[in-house]
Amino acid sequence: MKRFAVGAAALTLAGMAQSAGAADLPYNQPYTVNQPLNAFSWAGPYLGGNLGYDWGTVSNNVTKPSGISGGIQGGYNFQSGCWVFGIEGDLELTGANDTFAPWKFSNPWFGTVRGRAGYAFNNILLYGTAGLAFGELRGETFGLSETHTNAGWTAGVGAEFGFAPNWSTKVEYLFIDLNDSNFTITGVQNGYHFGLLRAGVNYRF
Repeated sequence: MKRFAVGAAALTLAGMAQSAGAADLPYNQPYTVNQPLNAFSWAGPYLGGNLGYDWGTVSNNVTKPSGISGGIQGGYNFQSGCWVFGIEGDLELTGANDTFAPWKFSNPWFGTVRGRAGYAFNNILLYGTAGLAFGELRGETFGLSETHTNAGWTAGVGAEFGFAPNWSTKVEYLFIDLNDSNFTITGVQNGYHFGLLRAGVNYRF
């Protein structure tokens, strides 16, 4: 399934490359967005969905949870010339888990609230993002289970491609660090630290 996330990312980047080539054509040539490239606006609210793959490690434990993740995101952008600034939040469900010997750790869900800042090449936006992360880490052993919800931080980069006046698709990488907490069943502090590669679609209102 990790191949699926990488494939989706490759398709998004291929679309961006095709659009960049179209920018060199005379304006009397047809353009798939049905409007001039310089008319694309990133400003305003948006809502969308995403699908990806995450993989990571559990501190003070040998397990390395990984799995498919998917969820929804929403945010608001401000644009000044080619510069775009905004805030975005997302909530994800994930199947990331791993078992080693008597230990099983999983990350059923997580979310982020992040700032975004980027530079727009007409309908292509390159951006960096960072902010707050939160999520659940579940540990299991010998029929016992324990769950902790922890906060942490996240940072990453992404690229977004506007393929219609109100629609865009994106590919994004985030590193997410959920703080350690004391687990009774392990007798030590455990936390989840992972990378996330995902592709998504947004609709602008």
